Amino acid sequence: MSATDSPETVVIVNPNSGNGQHVDAIRSRAELRGYALRETSAEGQAVEFAREAAAAGASTVVAAGGDGTINEVVRGIDDADALDRVTLGVIPAGTGNNFAGNVDVTGIDDAFDVLENGERRRIDLGRTDDHLFVNSCVAGLTAESSGETSDEMKERLGVLAYVLTTLRSVRQFDSLPLSVDVYENGRETTAWEGDAAIVLVGNARRFVPGEDSQANVEDGRFDVTVVEDVSTLDLMGEAVAGTLFGRDSPHVTRFQAPALEIALQNSESTRFSLDGEIVQDRSLSVYTDPGTLEVAVGAGYDPDPDRR
Repeated sequence: MSATDSPETVVIVNPNSGNGQHVDAIRSRAELRGYALRETSAEGQAVEFAREAAAAGASTVVAAGGDGTINEVVRGIDDADALDRVTLGVIPAGTGNNFAGNVDVTGIDDAFDVLENGERRRIDLGRTDDHLFVNSCVAGLTAESSGETSDEMKERLGVLAYVLTTLRSVRQFDSLPLSVDVYENGRETTAWEGDAAIVLVGNARRFVPGEDSQANVEDGRFDVTVVEDVSTLDLMGEAVAGTLFGRDSPHVTRFQAPALEIALQNSESTRFSLDGEIVQDRSLSVYTDPGTLEVAVGAGYDPDPDRR
């Protein structure tokens, strides 16, 4: 794709997202509107395609897939140093489609309407030294049990469905002795310290079942949820999700922060999942990059969901 023939809008499709039946519908709608379409065939290829499209002058690059595809496309735009001039579009074609739901893009037809007529908003990104995330960063128990998690549970619980499935699947869980230090206004404070099962850092989403999952993604702050060691709880009942992660749970600590470090207090490492991209380390520092990503959003997107 050269700069001379680059279309203004490039749609990058992951054919393996969701049930895999979305490609023909997306292709026909893209052709009707004169959008270019590129179909991935390997993990990480959406990064390459997005980087090439942005470097060639596309004004809108669209991720058609789930949250992992969105992450790859944003990484590609970032690699091209084009976040200041390229708009991200999303077409929900994954299973959970958490980010698409948080910006109120509800289906394929709706996605193309939003691309044509939707409002553009500048939202925050989450960053580490070497990685970025749009939706969330999860430390500890991660979404490794996605194949065992039912679609119905994903619909009801989102990312927490993977967490609950993972908790059920481990015969013996070694809790993580860790600390969470917050950096704000030039000060460092320890927000949490102890034995944790999981730390959930939400950028575009928060983790409270039964409530709107959309976080304020324009405030330059993360929504952080720490779940303490729950190895003694009965994790087999589905009702545990509402109890364990509920707003008033004694096992959960919640706070907000623009930057933080999650550090293990022993010599072991743990997995950090950034929109599904796995990083293994003993610590991870994350910070918000406020207002750096322009996104086409649906009419129901709320810039300030906490005011309700």
